[in-house]
Amino acid sequence: MLVNLSKDRWRNRSRRPREVDLPDELRDTDPGERVLLRHTLLPAVLQLPMRQRAVLVLRYFQDLTVDETAEALGCSPGTVKSQTHHALAKVRQLLGEQGTDLKETEDAY
Repeated sequence: MLVNLSKDRWRNRSRRPREVDLPDELRDTDPGERVLLRHTLLPAVLQLPMRQRAVLVLRYFQDLTVDETAEALGCSPGTVKSQTHHALAKVRQLLGEQGTDLKETEDAY
């Protein structure tokens, strides 16, 4: 019983999301910009597959190079480049759709 409880504790600990401090660039930004970022960009990024999301976070939020990102993810630099391309295209598409939705609601008023 004690062994199983110990294993469960370590499993649960590894599954818990890690708390991350905001990067200095985001900490110094206008609170309005952070709200805009949170309500537009983050929902679009959360719709991406896990691998594409990880590439975007490491490349643009953590400011890692292609090689550093590849090493962190255990893949080739070419995979990082293609995943970045596909992720950015999808985010642009999602943000474009949201922008269209916003224009339609503004025109209705």
